Amino acid sequence: MGPEWVATIALVALFVIGTLLPINMGALAYVAALAISSTIVDVSPFSTNGALMLANRPDTIAEPVYYKQIPTYSVIVVLVGPLLAWAALVLPSW
Repeated sequence: MGPEWVATIALVALFVIGTLLPINMGALAYVAALAISSTIVDVSPFSTNGALMLANRPDTIAEPVYYKQIPTYSVIVVLVGPLLAWAALVLPSW
């Protein structure tokens, strides 16, 4: 692992500080929202993890069924995930 992780942490810290100042949001909720967002991004079939999932289809699932399930699952997670995160992290503070 090279020195690029230092720049990444610095940028994330600046982003967190800059966005938390105008909003009365707890740091834990903010970090949880970032974690949820990064997980949702990884579900996409176009991400690295999604491409690995598509390439490593289990032999027990038929190919047409599998390639139909993955985009359906991705759409559900992308549509429902942010709503659930909002309901769990933002809604209680109102």
